Amino acid sequence: MSEFPARKKQKLSSGEAQEKVDWRKWKAEKKEQKKQWKQAKLIQQLEKQNQAKAEEEKMQQQRQEEEEQKPKVTGRLYTVSIALPGSVLDNAQSPELRTYLAGQIARACAVFCVDEVVIFAEQGEDTRTVQGEFKGVGKKGQACVQLARILQYLECPQYLRKAFFPKHSDLEFAGVLNPLDSPHHMRIDEEMEFREGVVLDRPCKAKQGSFVNCGMRKEVQIDKQLQPGLRVTVRLLHKKQKPESGVYKGVVVAPHVPRTEGGLYWGYNVRLASCLSAVMTECPFKDGYDLTIGTSERGSDADHTPLPPFRHMLVVFGGLKGLEESVATDPNLDVTDPSVLFDLYLNTCPGQGSRTIRTEEAILISLSSLRPKIATSDHNKR
Repeated sequence: MSEFPARKKQKLSSGEAQEKVDWRKWKAEKKEQKKQWKQAKLIQQLEKQNQAKAEEEKMQQQRQEEEEQKPKVTGRLYTVSIALPGSVLDNAQSPELRTYLAGQIARACAVFCVDEVVIFAEQGEDTRTVQGEFKGVGKKGQACVQLARILQYLECPQYLRKAFFPKHSDLEFAGVLNPLDSPHHMRIDEEMEFREGVVLDRPCKAKQGSFVNCGMRKEVQIDKQLQPGLRVTVRLLHKKQKPESGVYKGVVVAPHVPRTEGGLYWGYNVRLASCLSAVMTECPFKDGYDLTIGTSERGSDADHTPLPPFRHMLVVFGGLKGLEESVATDPNLDVTDPSVLFDLYLNTCPGQGSRTIRTEEAILISLSSLRPKIATSDHNKR
């Protein structure tokens, strides 16, 4: 009898062992299935990532092709300056006509992309600021002041004029003048890389720059701490703009950057000189003007005169009595022939049908005649 329980116990023990072996096998199978499932999921994720990466590369290639197809905008490294006497306003008989005459000169400068306007006095007086008023025809030096003020007013973008031009009698009729509508005179919603602005007197955290009014719906926060009331040129960082932010982001750049990098015409600077010789000796460029041109009916025919390569060109116009009068009244000059002062002495309107050409007309005629020569001149040789 004692043998049967022992056999039964032995059989049960072997059955339990069989069950344990099956459980281990099942567990191993489950583990393998889970591993395979994870691998399949990982492969699926990698396929999705590769597909997204391929689509992104395709889109980037398309963008590059579109950029290559677009015409490349290159900067303009050369500058064009003109100089004229402030006495041209003496030929106008009323404040309205004087203002309109200044507006004509400003429009001519904008149309032909003049970068600098120099106004010199023919009486040798030291007029280096725009302080003072024009008090009538024949007043020495004061015509330069009014002409400079009106030219500066028209060059300034409309949204900045209130900050830089208080009410003044010289600007009484400036509101009726034709606008320049230059590239830097932008509308409120117009998008462009560069904008003109004025630094605001608004508190800003330390080392976080200043706020600038650029004529947009939001103010621009720049990278530098500057004095309030200063006019600045701002490059907007479009890629860093956040729609939910209360300000735009930008950096301050030099005023010539829109011209030299973006190829944009960015208005003109106005400079006052006490005489004709001071126009050249007080040149703001490091190496001075490397091409100077005088205009006169006694000069060479401009149609048959090529322009040499240059970086900074100056075109000088005479007043009511021509450049001869400007040379005669200059205390620093001992010459009587104006042609010796210039690299080229040109007649830009040969065979003229009128005995006299007014200065505002001469500017349009001369710049129109020189424009194709300027465009084809190889400025890189300088």
